[in-house]
Amino acid sequence: MAIQKSFGKFLIVWFGQFISLIGIGLTAFSLGVYAFERTQSATSVALVTLFTFLPSILLRPIGGFLADRMDRRLLMIIGDIGAAAGLVFILIMLEARELELWHIYVGVTISSIFSALHSPAYKASATDLLSEEQYSKGSGLVQLAESSKFLFAPIIAAILLSVTTIETILLINIATFIIAIVAVFVIKKGITVDRSDEGNGHWIDEFLEGWYTIKRNKGVLLLVIIISITTFYIGLLETLIGPMLLSFTDVQSLGVFQSISAIGMLISSIIIGMVTITKRYVNMLIIGLIIGGIAFSLLGLSTNVVFIMIAGFIFLAALPFVNTSADVLVRQNIPNEKQGRVWGMIGILSQLGFIAAYCSAGYLADYLFNPWLAEDGALASTVGTVIGTGPGRGIGLIFIIAGIFVAVIGVLTSRLQSIRELDHVKLGR
Repeated sequence: MAIQKSFGKFLIVWFGQFISLIGIGLTAFSLGVYAFERTQSATSVALVTLFTFLPSILLRPIGGFLADRMDRRLLMIIGDIGAAAGLVFILIMLEARELELWHIYVGVTISSIFSALHSPAYKASATDLLSEEQYSKGSGLVQLAESSKFLFAPIIAAILLSVTTIETILLINIATFIIAIVAVFVIKKGITVDRSDEGNGHWIDEFLEGWYTIKRNKGVLLLVIIISITTFYIGLLETLIGPMLLSFTDVQSLGVFQSISAIGMLISSIIIGMVTITKRYVNMLIIGLIIGGIAFSLLGLSTNVVFIMIAGFIFLAALPFVNTSADVLVRQNIPNEKQGRVWGMIGILSQLGFIAAYCSAGYLADYLFNPWLAEDGALASTVGTVIGTGPGRGIGLIFIIAGIFVAVIGVLTSRLQSIRELDHVKLGR
């Protein structure tokens, strides 16, 4: 009975996040399209993405430290309120008809800062509310919520942009944050953490304990490094898929592509959520990386939207298996009382690849690869004869190269014994 009650509270929190993530997806899609249509530059889209995620990534270890020292429920509420405040700022600028790109950068930065409080607390709360046997199901549902940003949000945003304004979309996103806050309130005192061994050490020592905990476990450290490298390529896709498709199709087609391809993530997340998996997470990680890498490369081979949708479907279908495997392997190998700090540190270490991608994607696309595959570019007579030349083809080449590297990482991971040993360790709770 206790397990059912605990899982029920997890579902309430999860539902609130599910709704808010749809709202976040609406805003992210709309602001990206807005920036590209105003500038016709992949760099402007990359900057919106950079300011949306960079502060959260850099500050997440602080959020992780706080998640182990404070009420995780309160941190989640504060995080959602602050994230909504950033959108309110953008909305005010829009209503005053003074919105510039830098206003968007400021608004999404504010939201990102407060997300640094929310994310580690939410991650750690899953361990509080779930039994070890429920980790894979809980992780699958978390992946399902994450997929909502790609599954529902793009097509809804594309439709909304054709019949209403970006102001309406921002208002919808703000409303979804309110729903998430209410969901956390509903569970009352369900999210707690045992602080009996907290001690009275300096806060910097507590902060660094997340790093030391990861460093002491070689398998977890290698896992974080592998995921960080992989996230670099995912960051390139996240930033450049819009500019690539918009170079030869319209906003509605972009929304349909993102939604249809995300059905793969939905199906995989449902399967993971329904099936109890208790072992062989490392094999699942390896296969997911290899299949995902191959599909990633296929995204760049053609300008045929249907072909790209199929490749996107396969890639996003592989992603939940990679994420769930990494998630569960960490939970099984890190004590619960340290998970807030550990998830905060993993948040910044594993996502260094995103930072590198967001900082470099615009430059790589606008100043290197796209010019190389212009009609008279340096690679037009070689690579261009295979994947084509013209707008967006340079981004296609970036995807091909990135996908190959992701698949290679999967092969190399299969040979790391310290990673495989993570499957055989289960901490008692």
